Amino acid sequence: MKKRAVKVLDTTLRDGEQTPGVALAPEQKLEVARALDDLGVDIIEAGAAITSEGERKAIKLISKAGLDAEICSFVRALRSDVDAALACDVDSVHLVVPTSDIHLKHKLKKSRQEIKQISLDAARYALDHGLVVEFSAEDATRTDPTFLHELLSAAVKEGAQRVCACDTVGVLTPEKASKLFSELAKIVQVPVAAHCHDDFGMATANTLAAIQAGAQEVHVSVNGLGERGGNAALEEVVLALAHFHGIKTGVKLNKLYDISKLVERHTGLPVSPTKAVVGENAFAHEAGIHTHGVLTYPPTYEPISPEVVGHHRKLVFGKHVGSH
Repeated sequence: MKKRAVKVLDTTLRDGEQTPGVALAPEQKLEVARALDDLGVDIIEAGAAITSEGERKAIKLISKAGLDAEICSFVRALRSDVDAALACDVDSVHLVVPTSDIHLKHKLKKSRQEIKQISLDAARYALDHGLVVEFSAEDATRTDPTFLHELLSAAVKEGAQRVCACDTVGVLTPEKASKLFSELAKIVQVPVAAHCHDDFGMATANTLAAIQAGAQEVHVSVNGLGERGGNAALEEVVLALAHFHGIKTGVKLNKLYDISKLVERHTGLPVSPTKAVVGENAFAHEAGIHTHGVLTYPPTYEPISPEVVGHHRKLVFGKHVGSH
């Protein structure tokens, strides 16, 4: 494989927990964080410290757990958010700034130059207090490209160590992702991250295209949890990077199934049997032609061995059993 070049930011405990119906207790978040650290992710977005006292308790527990991963809190471009993150002893902040005219006009009611100044001030405040800053453009994929380039370049000049373009409502295609991230990789001189949502079922493909185009970090969540259709699934992205592109991350592939089950148990959200990589049917075979093929030579109907991701093969007795 190629030398490790792609960092993994896992947002299961922040964007993933924003999945409707999911609410994790601090002890549950700590257990998932420990598992993510053992898995080998580089950055754990542990939550948004400003949210509540319970959230701050959880983030503090994670920050003090002695994990190898960088511990990060989501913040808005507000000093109060940064102060809440500082109180939790995190290593970094994911400073998320709405940048599209849709968000500026209808949500924030601010001009481009106003949000630019506000966000740069927040970045400087966080940097002055010793935090690593990942500066994210929310709704970047519906943002005027000239303004997007201007803002991210200004953030880097201010001192942000990483920048991120967020496909907040999942409207990218791989072709558009390739164009966007190749441009950003040329313009900014710090690592660029891709944060893709799955509204059109394209999050994994778009994330892979972003990496191929020059992005150096991916935002993912276990089982693809997240707002609406979810985020790019950690298990899909890291396996595809390794299998298709020879790009190694720090993630231990053989632990993907176990962490999927842990997150499923704590969130109470069942993983679809047909979910790629970690679903119960990902390596299940029922049709006689398929079972015969797999028993004779597994690669006949399996692209990888289930053991690669810590899964298991299953032969099912059903309507289509028989011999080939």
